[in-house]
Amino acid sequence: MKLLNRDESSELLCRHAFGSTKPMAGFKELVLQATQYCEGNALALETLGSSLFKNNTAYWESQLRLLEKDIDSRIQSVLLRSYKSLPYNTVKELFLHIACFFVGNDIDYVVKILEPDYSAVSGMKILHNRCLLSVSPNKKIMMHRLLQEMGKNIVGQESLNFPAERSRVWLSSESYKILSNENGSKSVEGLALDMQKLLEWNFSFKSSGLKTDALKNMDRLKLLQLNFVELNGSYENFSEELRWLCWFGFHLRTIPVDLYIRNLVAIDMSYSKLEVFEPPAVVLASLQILNLKDSHDLIAILNISRIPQLDTLILWNCYKLVNVCKTIGRLRMLATFDMTGCKNLFNRDKINQLATSTSAGVVTEKPMFFFPFSLHRLFLKDCYLDRTPLSFSAQPCLQYLNLVNSGFESLPCYGHLINLRVLDLSFCSRLKCLIGLPNSLVELYVHGCELLERITFQSPRFTLQEFGYLGCVNLYEVEGLFKLVPIAKLDKTDLGHMMWLKRYQNNEVCLVGDDELTVGRSWHIQMLYEFNIMSISLPNMKDPIMIPWFKSVSPSLSFDVPCCPKNKRLRGINVTCKYKILGDDSAWFCKVTKSYGVDLMYNPRVFGKPESGELCIWLSYWPIGNKLDTGDTVNVSIVVLSGLEVLECGVSLVYSDHETLEINTKWEEVLGGGLSGFQLSTGAYYLCRRDFFELTEVGRLTPDWFSILVGDYIDSTEIRGWRKTGQPKQVNDPSFTELKTIRCIIHGPLSEDIYKFIEMSKSSISSLFEVGMEAGIADEEMDAVADATTFFTGFLLVDSH
Repeated sequence: MKLLNRDESSELLCRHAFGSTKPMAGFKELVLQATQYCEGNALALETLGSSLFKNNTAYWESQLRLLEKDIDSRIQSVLLRSYKSLPYNTVKELFLHIACFFVGNDIDYVVKILEPDYSAVSGMKILHNRCLLSVSPNKKIMMHRLLQEMGKNIVGQESLNFPAERSRVWLSSESYKILSNENGSKSVEGLALDMQKLLEWNFSFKSSGLKTDALKNMDRLKLLQLNFVELNGSYENFSEELRWLCWFGFHLRTIPVDLYIRNLVAIDMSYSKLEVFEPPAVVLASLQILNLKDSHDLIAILNISRIPQLDTLILWNCYKLVNVCKTIGRLRMLATFDMTGCKNLFNRDKINQLATSTSAGVVTEKPMFFFPFSLHRLFLKDCYLDRTPLSFSAQPCLQYLNLVNSGFESLPCYGHLINLRVLDLSFCSRLKCLIGLPNSLVELYVHGCELLERITFQSPRFTLQEFGYLGCVNLYEVEGLFKLVPIAKLDKTDLGHMMWLKRYQNNEVCLVGDDELTVGRSWHIQMLYEFNIMSISLPNMKDPIMIPWFKSVSPSLSFDVPCCPKNKRLRGINVTCKYKILGDDSAWFCKVTKSYGVDLMYNPRVFGKPESGELCIWLSYWPIGNKLDTGDTVNVSIVVLSGLEVLECGVSLVYSDHETLEINTKWEEVLGGGLSGFQLSTGAYYLCRRDFFELTEVGRLTPDWFSILVGDYIDSTEIRGWRKTGQPKQVNDPSFTELKTIRCIIHGPLSEDIYKFIEMSKSSISSLFEVGMEAGIADEEMDAVADATTFFTGFLLVDSH
């Protein structure tokens, strides 16, 4: 069932309420309230509209007030048909569990918990196909509010006046009364109590006095959530059927030995007061997820090998942790391991200081970690790794690696990590170079690495789909992408026929274009190498050597290639452009074409921005001499899309004294090589690494910019989604950014979810970067709201507690 948008909802409701597509006079606001209640559900809109047919505004107002308290029986009856038509009782039970406890949770997390009893893998598919739930792009389970209310009403009908006799108790007020009165029953399969919510609601309760005996009659209890609840007494009477134990703020220092946890699939004891986590002396064959996030007193993890099926281990911000037992290396199923913020785990002095007060004794050597062979995602952000980074010699499955805020200067060779897709090294303040990164990388983030100068790959061709480098003010080379080097650091080998530029090396020009590359960078004139085109921006100057052979006071010119001088060979052309900036957003291309064989469109990554009222000169060298023959007519133009006024352009021919190029060399090899990703269907080369359609979406560029550039003979769909690698991203290609989300354990506030730098606007990145640099943080701690918009679109999640 497709959810309708606001206009569609209003039209459908009005058809049934008024017999027209528009609200009657005086009903506009009431129609809006009614459509908001139905939230796009067509069946609910039809039913509610029919029930309001030929009634006055007073009746509408009264009915809508009633709907705020309870679901309309006619709407529920319609929705109930979908539930009753489900083919298996286990699927119906699955639906009820989700409606009461798991809306808004990660689907993989929920499937793991509910699969043993309810065949959740197939059951979820049935519920999705029946439109009883959906899954958001960030893998959260979504359920229409009316469907969720229906599910809770079904459970409520099991016992109208006695919540303890129902199969599920999700309201914290009712759960508290059940536990405080110790009147739980064998009917209860799921119970949730959040003491913090009771405080928020000013609910009258005793701060202590709850006992474990309150659970002794709940023999069928499978799902238990006790957030910030203190229970006194023996734990031997807990249900042996427990699959999910979520106990935020668990108050004991160790796991009680009499707590039966053999059948648990997931334990979440975030914010606990645990000092040592050690499983009981039995094998926990069912446990797959262990989350001890923000357990600030936790010092040691012992005998973890007793959990052989462990898939996800979260130790996020357990900053006192100094000992993770070596048996963790024996785990063969561990895929996600998060040690973010475990800042003392690699600090020998702090380890000795903390260990002295415990039975662990003094640690005299740097801790050794034997990471499991099975790891897919590893988070070591804010662990302050020293100058010797980990080598990960035996983790061939590793796909995501987060080493944010580490202290090493370089990385060992990671070429053997053949499945590594995402590498995050942001805010590694000592990092100077990255050499020979694996070809498998799809995303690389080095935000705030101020000393980083150079990045190379095993293959010289640049293949990253996402690359974040804001604040890398000294980065001068990314192999296969660009080089941007101050003239003062270049010699004749680098500059060739432009060696004369050395005498202007102390001149300054502000660079704009690629914000990640230009923000905070030196203003001294710099040479850009991109697609093997050399370009530089200069202040307005008069130097005889800069006088072009061919010149125009317009943005374009044409010339015929003259005969080559004796003992000379044409190597290429110099293109010059004198311009001034008209606004904050400047977008332009330089085009070089001839009637056959050359069709180039180039957008430089960076270019000069003169002071207000001043002029700037853009000088570039194009090594295309082997594609130009005597008599060819060549057209050169500066195509302005926005924010630039061209005062003149010019071209000079560049000759060499020796025949250094082979006659049969393909021009694309001369112009950088590996440019197939930048070739359009017409054969033209679109040498650009920006997606200009993003600018049109935010109103910074007119929609007709592409036709201005190429006319109407190339379909603009060829370059939609254009990336740094050239070819548009395929819609169906899987994105590896999802590897950054620890989906299985984050089911709390949205502020704990993880977002991606690349989805933010430039201004947002800049402001975030400034805050991060001041605080010395990045990624997860600054991760807040990336999925919020998607999460709430078209749905209203009702608090399940």
